[in-house]
Order: sequence, then C-alpha cells, then structure tokens
Amino acid sequence: MQKTFVIFKPDCMEQKHVGNVLSRFESAGFSVIGCKMTRLTFALLREHYAHVADKPFYPEIEEFMSSRPVIMMALQGDNIVQQVRDLLGPTDSRKAAKGTIRGDFGTEMMKNVVHASDSDENAKIELARFFKAEELFA
Repeated sequence: MQKTFVIFKPDCMEQKHVGNVLSRFESAGFSVIGCKMTRLTFALLREHYAHVADKPFYPEIEEFMSSRPVIMMALQGDNIVQQVRDLLGPTDSRKAAKGTIRGDFGTEMMKNVVHASDSDENAKIELARFFKAEELFA
C-alpha cells in the first residue's frame, strides 16, 4: 500500500468542500491514516514550497496558504499518488474537467482546492514534514 499527503487548502475550507472532497477520496477506496487541522506558519510554508520560494509569485502563495486553518491528511491506497492526482485534475482549476475535484470546486491556479504530493518520493518527504510517525495509523 502506498501513502500520500494532501492539504485541504484555504479555498476548500472557506467554501465548505472538505466533506465532498473527502467523500471522493473514500469512494475511491482510500483510507485516512492521519488527519489534523492547523494554520500553516510562514516557516513551514517556505520549507514546503522551497522549490518556488524565490519566484515573484511566492508571496501570494504564502499569503493564501496562511490565510485560514487547513486540514492535512495522510491517505493510503493502491497507486494512491497517481490516483489522487487523477481525481484532482490539473493544477490550474480552469483547465480541469468537470467531474474532477478541481474542475468541480476550484476556481484558478492557486485556488485549486487540494494540494497533493506529486510523486512517491515527495509523499514520503511531505508526510515526514507534516506528521510525526506516531500520528500515522497505517
């Protein structure tokens, strides 16, 4: 069984789509093996988004992602990293097909409902960044 990491982003929280999105994950057969709610700090965001922290648009990401509490989850399932990415649709919600999570609930590139790990390697890194080993129940 593979594990992945997701963040229910501020737009998901504000629009009250958490239940709808979680239902899609559970309907796909995924198990929730970790869950917590927090407000992301600037330091944690800078670490998480280090690959774009020097880009001119980074302050917008930091402002958006720290604007309200988020829910972080660890999910488990077969080929889950790719399956979650497929359920979400493309990063830019405006290009996501109806029936995908971003196509149904997202509004733009940044306001795209859920962050999800993009590889098995990054899933391991992100799970370790946001969860202690004892917070995962796999």
